[in-house]
This record gives sequence, C-alpha cells and structure tokens, in this order.
Amino acid sequence: MRIRLVRRPGQPGTKALAAQYGDALVCVRYRYDSILKKRHKTIELIIETIDWMPPTSPETIVQLRVAIYEREIQSQIRSAGGHWNKNKQVWEVRYDKVVQLKLVDRIVTGHSSS
Repeated sequence: MRIRLVRRPGQPGTKALAAQYGDALVCVRYRYDSILKKRHKTIELIIETIDWMPPTSPETIVQLRVAIYEREIQSQIRSAGGHWNKNKQVWEVRYDKVVQLKLVDRIVTGHSSS
C-alpha cells in the first residue's frame, strides 16, 4: 500500500477524528492499495507517555531498531560509523550521528552504552 496523504490534527479531514481522540491524535494517513483498489484511512495515536531522558553527550552510543528490509537506512548508519550488534539485534551508533540522520525516533529506549 502506498501512502499518498498525511494530515495533522486541524487540517482538512481531521476534525471529527480530532474531536473523538483529542490530543492523542498524531496524524491521519490515507493509504492506497492498487491491487484491491481500496483507500484506507488510518490514524496514529499516542497511547502512552512516559518520562525519557535523551543522551547527554553527543559521543554516547545508542542502539537503533531498523527493519531488515530498510537497506538504505542501514547504509546511512554504516556510513556514519555505526555497526550491527548481532547479539542484541540492534544497530549501534553515536547519538550525534543519529540526530544528524534524523533517526532519533528509532532509539531503543533504556538500552544505551558509552
């Protein structure tokens, strides 16, 4: 399925969902399935909020979760000096590189080392 449109709360097409889900609504996506000839409207919700402390030093090594099929992202991490930790099944790379690559949302929480 291909995502053609992403709407944030307040944009056209989100009013009823924003009223229903409130601040938990992150976005509305429209996915198109060309094989079944269907459009799917999906939403992303915040289901939990907990305290989190980002790494304090740019040199801190953090662990990232990257799917096996995301070859381009794996290549970017490798180019930034990251490496695959086979035992933990995560990529390890410096925090400043993660920020530079805009992959902060992929950090495995609570599993960092320096």
